[in-house]
Amino acid sequence: MSYAAQSSKLYRFIRPHCPSLLHFDHRFERAACTLACGSSLGAEDALVIQFASMLQKCAHPHALGRGREVHAQAIVNGIWKNPKLGPKILGMYVLCERFSDAKTMFYRLDLSYALCWNWMIRGLTAMGWFKFAVGFFLKMLSYGASPDKYTFPYVIKACGGLRSLRLGKLVHEMIVNYGFVMDVFVGSALVKFYAETGCIVSARRLFDEMPERDAVLWNVMLNGYAKVDDHDNAIGVYEQMCEYEVKPNSVTFTCILSVCCSKVMMDFGSKLHGLIVKHGFEQDSSVANTLLAMYAKCRRLSDARRLFETGTNCDLVSWNAMISGYVQNGLMDEASHLFRKMISSGIKPDSITFASFLPSICEVSNLNHGKEVQGYVIRHTGSLDAFLQSALIDIYCKCKDVETAGKIFYLSTKTDVVVCTTMISGNVLNGRYSDAIENFQLLLQGRFKPNAVTLASVLPACGGMVALRMGKELHNYILKNGHDNLCYVCSAVMDMYAKCGRLDLAGTLFTQITHKDVASWNAMIANCSQNGKPEEAINLFRQMGKEGTQYDCVSISAALSACATLPALHLGKEIHALMIKDVVHFDLFGASALIDVYAKCGKLSLAHQVFEMMQERNEITWNSIIAAFGNHGCLKECLHLFNEMLKDGFQPDHVTFLAIISACGHAGRVDEGIYYFYSMMHEHGIKARMEHYACVVDLFGRAGRLSEAIEVIKSMPFDADGGVWGTLLGACRVHNNVELAVLASKHLIDLDPQNSGYYMLMANLHADAGQWESVRKIRDLMKNQGVQKVPGYSWLESSTTTHMFIADDKTHPESEHIYSVLKHLMLETRKEGSEPQLFSWNSATCQEDAVFPSR
Repeated sequence: MSYAAQSSKLYRFIRPHCPSLLHFDHRFERAACTLACGSSLGAEDALVIQFASMLQKCAHPHALGRGREVHAQAIVNGIWKNPKLGPKILGMYVLCERFSDAKTMFYRLDLSYALCWNWMIRGLTAMGWFKFAVGFFLKMLSYGASPDKYTFPYVIKACGGLRSLRLGKLVHEMIVNYGFVMDVFVGSALVKFYAETGCIVSARRLFDEMPERDAVLWNVMLNGYAKVDDHDNAIGVYEQMCEYEVKPNSVTFTCILSVCCSKVMMDFGSKLHGLIVKHGFEQDSSVANTLLAMYAKCRRLSDARRLFETGTNCDLVSWNAMISGYVQNGLMDEASHLFRKMISSGIKPDSITFASFLPSICEVSNLNHGKEVQGYVIRHTGSLDAFLQSALIDIYCKCKDVETAGKIFYLSTKTDVVVCTTMISGNVLNGRYSDAIENFQLLLQGRFKPNAVTLASVLPACGGMVALRMGKELHNYILKNGHDNLCYVCSAVMDMYAKCGRLDLAGTLFTQITHKDVASWNAMIANCSQNGKPEEAINLFRQMGKEGTQYDCVSISAALSACATLPALHLGKEIHALMIKDVVHFDLFGASALIDVYAKCGKLSLAHQVFEMMQERNEITWNSIIAAFGNHGCLKECLHLFNEMLKDGFQPDHVTFLAIISACGHAGRVDEGIYYFYSMMHEHGIKARMEHYACVVDLFGRAGRLSEAIEVIKSMPFDADGGVWGTLLGACRVHNNVELAVLASKHLIDLDPQNSGYYMLMANLHADAGQWESVRKIRDLMKNQGVQKVPGYSWLESSTTTHMFIADDKTHPESEHIYSVLKHLMLETRKEGSEPQLFSWNSATCQEDAVFPSR
């Protein structure tokens, strides 16, 4: 019996068991007839070609049934193991996502060919099982099957999925050895791998070596630069692509438009819009939506809205882009209106919609509105994905409801890097540093790799807890993973070192940054200002301007804070002039800092003028002007401003009452100070903090009511810190209460044994009482403890120059003349009958060779 006859007989036998094969009858019969008529091909080869043609139409899960039928026919005809057909059956199962069937088929085939291995590696990679894909590749090599140019693209993709740069480089070396590196498909896969793992230099080197570069490869390189925010090179690649006359496609325009969004390059973006119309991509949804987003981010909302309303293919992404554009430009009412219009139009919002819309709720701190949105989401979707979970955590944290944010965070059983980063940032924002570090540890326990944003978010928690060791470990991790080339990460590391008292390390890191952005300058200026280096802060501010970096509101506020610390009136006026010249910088924070500068320089009238000229105010500006008058003892004006604040609908906070109680102390109005202290707790529901109790102790101390001051300390719900005991010690010296001063000093030395100020204050008190033996004991105690006296500094402003002085300092250019005048003044005071008390640390007796300055 002929082979064709046998096949026909076997087909008739299997047909009742596979009724769905009926629609294939004509194909098999045609194949049988061809064989019977004596085709030039062999019988088996003809069937292989026929079945292979059928399998090509079964490369989808919906066609799995038809693919199984072809497989059955191949078994019936005894050709399913044919080297040309077997791998195609295996490929059919892979493409139909039936991996168990593919695995069974794989182990029944001749594995000396690369094709079978290629299908398995491809299937495993497509399913995201990257480790198994690499494992199959290694098994393929050990089996003796030689990989071909179709093997490596999927192996490289698996290495990218594992984010293993080392493994990718090893595969790259193997590709070079096999001679496939110049193949357009293999080379494209390698370029994409390097670009996605952040090795953009290696990607570009390989890209330039490629002899053939199609539009796909150009897009890979373009997207690689866009991902690492190297916008100049991204635009350069696009322009080079045009020079080589490679026709751009929709992916090209989508990618280059996203670069324009980031860099706010409106002119270049407008030219791209013209090219998009010229090439006929204006109706492509991805291009149109990216174009819309570019106009929105570049503050061309009228153009964005025109594009949105005239677009024929406006989809959910278009609505999301338009809502996001309104939110990013501060137009919260327009965003809310468009969101409602979207709902009424029957467009169902997704998680991206809510993630784009929720920041508008954060802006107005409308917690109830946020809860309404959360309720809508739960009713209509029943679950929260990573985007929406992050957005809700963000809104609750910004609205100070960290507990609810934590509940949403722990709702999901799967830990996600983005969600964890949002929770870390929220805890840091609310000063819950230990919780932030706990979230970071949870991320590591889940074996997730923290990204650059995660590291920049957790570093402030290390600074807040003064956890220098952990901060150094994170810095080391940043260096190992190549995140140190990102300015915002370096700024976070600098800030951490500064807050941990290592301004020297922060300065060293700052000098190593080659391309400093605004954030890095701001971080260093603020750190110098906050760590007792106001002159360095001002110098950095000037250097920042000289190097052409544009100032922003943070730069202005940090520089003004340094001016207030000095204080330096002329510098404050110069920055004020800069703020008037560039109205963008005249924001609430800058104005509040300017009020502080004028107040600390004794110019209350100018501080009040700045406040009155402000078109918009918030709690910070009210606190600044209240504190300005309060610190100068102007209690009447201080209380008047407080009442005006309440009338305008602003709620006072703990800073407001701190300024009022302090003003009462300066004015000697003890009863009024106590009234506002209890009003803060009982009427406004604000819990008293350590600094409030220190103010009350100061209030009683200034009035000489030391017994009541000590009773306040005993009644505190927490242990008093150095500030409270130091305030009491200062009052004891003023009122010569040595007995109570001894009690306060014991607590102070226990709390901070290295603080020379406490020793000096106590020594001065004993010196005032003529108790020189006690002074000697304090000197011995300082010597034994290794405490060094910190010199006191003084600043004096003359014309446009600020002069700095230190005790027994002779570095000033006019020191000789200054000491001559000082000597003359000392003689004049003696003539008037005033004799200064002088003593030496080298002797317990009073001598006239050193002065112990009071603090």
